[in-house]
Amino acid sequence: MTCLVIVELENGMPNRPSLATISASLELEKEIDLLILNPEKIDEIKQIKNVKKVYSFKNKTANLIAEDLVTCVYKLAENYKYIIAPSGTFSKNFIPRLAAGLDLQPVTDVIKIHDKNTFDRPIYAGNAIATVRSNDKIIMLTIRGTAFQPYNQNGGSAEIELLPEILEGDKAKFINKEITKTERPELSSAKIIVSGGRGVGSKDNFKIIEELADKLNAAIGASRAAVDAGYISNDYQVGQTGKVVAPELYIAVGISGAIQHLAGMKDSKIIVAINKDEDAPIFQVADYGLVGDLFKMIPEITKEI
Repeated sequence: MTCLVIVELENGMPNRPSLATISASLELEKEIDLLILNPEKIDEIKQIKNVKKVYSFKNKTANLIAEDLVTCVYKLAENYKYIIAPSGTFSKNFIPRLAAGLDLQPVTDVIKIHDKNTFDRPIYAGNAIATVRSNDKIIMLTIRGTAFQPYNQNGGSAEIELLPEILEGDKAKFINKEITKTERPELSSAKIIVSGGRGVGSKDNFKIIEELADKLNAAIGASRAAVDAGYISNDYQVGQTGKVVAPELYIAVGISGAIQHLAGMKDSKIIVAINKDEDAPIFQVADYGLVGDLFKMIPEITKEI
């Protein structure tokens, strides 16, 4: 049996969710193959231990759309028992289309591997865990990056195989994209996150969240309520329909703690909640709680750091 991991990159190297996906994959197979879309740092990536082969392209495949990526993976899929990707927007973009084309049922958001075809995944916003057994000839999985430790062992010497360049299809075409640029850490891999909720009150008031985050060298997050209210873009949303994070420190400011939000951050090592409502659900999962006016407390905390 063989395993292909489709890797998401950050600055040319596998990001934290992808490294966690590699850890999970090595519970299924002793050696795995990787598919990367940018060969810029392929000489470093091939040194990851227990990686047998790295597939890539001669040039970086910029602005690749799901339809074209799937066409490429179809050709590789028949050689593998497992096709695995990190859970998140990256895999949500192409895994359903790939599964439909191969007539497979993917098991998404896996948090535990029992054996070669039995897995745990959260359901009902994380309030229950489903144990799923797959009988597909090719098992497709997405891995929740917060459920496995990032793989950081080097010393390997993987074979490199360059694939033919992906041709643009005629059914869908890339038009443009808008990128949010920031010097702050990337949300899904940050060690510290400061998140704001509906209680922050407005887009202008989010500046106090930004000031605290800058002092802590932290990433900024938000609840869905804050995003829906227009306080901040949905790139920063944490929760069931946003990003799932597990930083060393998560500071929730003005967030009540709906189960959809808790599903995206409750695995954080230390959770600090700041809210004027002492009965807010967020305090049930918080390690430390501060009850009071955030507009007075956050500037004071920022000043003391």
